[in-house]
Amino acid sequence: MMNQTSSISSMMQLDKKFIYTDEELMKRFQNGDENAYIELVNRYRDKILNFIFHYIGDFEISEDIVQDTMVKLYQKKHYYKEIAKFSTWLYTIAKNLANTELRKKKQRKTTILSHFSKDDKPYDIPSDQPGTHQEIESEVTSKIIRNAIDKLTDKFKTVILLRDIQELSYEDISSIVGVPIGTVKSRINRARLQLQIELKHLRA
Repeated sequence: MMNQTSSISSMMQLDKKFIYTDEELMKRFQNGDENAYIELVNRYRDKILNFIFHYIGDFEISEDIVQDTMVKLYQKKHYYKEIAKFSTWLYTIAKNLANTELRKKKQRKTTILSHFSKDDKPYDIPSDQPGTHQEIESEVTSKIIRNAIDKLTDKFKTVILLRDIQELSYEDISSIVGVPIGTVKSRINRARLQLQIELKHLRA
């Protein structure tokens, strides 16, 4: 499978530039080219996983959402119209699935907390995995950053992840979240300001 995937990827690329655009691949897929679907998955699987993981904060759940996103891509291929960028369409599917999972997660958390009495105290299970000081420090820093992002409201979290993590254009983000570009820029600026306040101790 790995050799087949590598072969398909090499066929689709020339001098590090894609022979086919995302939209052209999608059209080929709609016309029955399964290899075009595989290439689209290869192009976006890791990007979507990165976006979802920063949004959800759980790697296994993020992997499931990516899988569901790619299934939706396969099942609903004829829903896509070339008037929209393919990446925008796919990120919108992923975002909607992530939002659904977040609602479920909050509901589960509320249900679990309702079973604890006031005297119950949370405790941490120590990790038995060895690690260097640098690895531990890096992991702690990453966790602090993720926690700071998690404190953002959903509308701010989404735009900051799409812009600063996924590096999408303001136009694409505007299409994904369904608000004007000016609103997108305003939300990004406010999110960055809040993150600067939350993370100022990391630069000390």
